[in-house]
Amino acid sequence: MSEKIDVIAHLHAAEGHLDVVREALESFVAPTRLEEGCLRYDLFQDVSDPLKFTFIEEWTSPAALEAHSKSAHIAAGREKMAGKLSQPGWVQVAKRIL
Repeated sequence: MSEKIDVIAHLHAAEGHLDVVREALESFVAPTRLEEGCLRYDLFQDVSDPLKFTFIEEWTSPAALEAHSKSAHIAAGREKMAGKLSQPGWVQVAKRIL
């Protein structure tokens, strides 16, 4: 049996692109929550800097996360955000220990 994994993903919209980036990120949520293996998929916006977004995710297995990363809605959103982030996204994949 595969172990559950968690993901923390940070994205930072470039100045002038907040609406496009937020719309693209929001478009990920509903279809991802329907994906096999998705236990949690929540999007947050930083209170002090609205250009910063964070996803907190929980998956049943690394294979479920891999399938998610190859999904059509993620590819479409990445295309919409191309050139609209101030820096590359930062993603941490972790295993909960407590």
